[in-house]
Amino acid sequence: MAISFCILILSVVIGLVVAAHGAQKLFGWFGGRGFASTIGWLQSLGFHPAPLWATLAVISEFGGGLLLALGFLTPLAATGVFASMLMATLKYNWSKGFWNTNGGYEYTLVLLVMALVAGITGPGSYSIDALLNLAFSFWFFGVLLVVALIVVATGLITSARYLSEQHAAS
Repeated sequence: MAISFCILILSVVIGLVVAAHGAQKLFGWFGGRGFASTIGWLQSLGFHPAPLWATLAVISEFGGGLLLALGFLTPLAATGVFASMLMATLKYNWSKGFWNTNGGYEYTLVLLVMALVAGITGPGSYSIDALLNLAFSFWFFGVLLVVALIVVATGLITSARYLSEQHAAS
């Protein structure tokens, strides 16, 4: 019972934090840029087509965060949050060093590890998954993680290639 309560706390906190982060990108809430500006920002980072990558970011953060907070479709939710934070860590924050005060990856690393832990442990007893008797195997989460890693790698490679081509053309 104590473990399920701890999983509930972890899932609700990271889920709501990441959902709020996604709401910044989608709606412009909480001082965010909104969807159109998110597309432009991702384009400037080399993501092409930027609307696709913006949609994936919003689904992963806003949708994944809400699902994780609710404990619904937990492996999918945790994978979305993990993938979004991994992409942010590697593409945007890594070059700025570890500390968040310098724009580094300290914060995104914590969120991606917590999402990974939530995915591995499962939703716990206090979740919609448990209420609906939805049981997912550890291997299902593993397959989702592999797919997410392929998507993240694709984004990193294609954005680097796109920026390289833009620099060569100018």
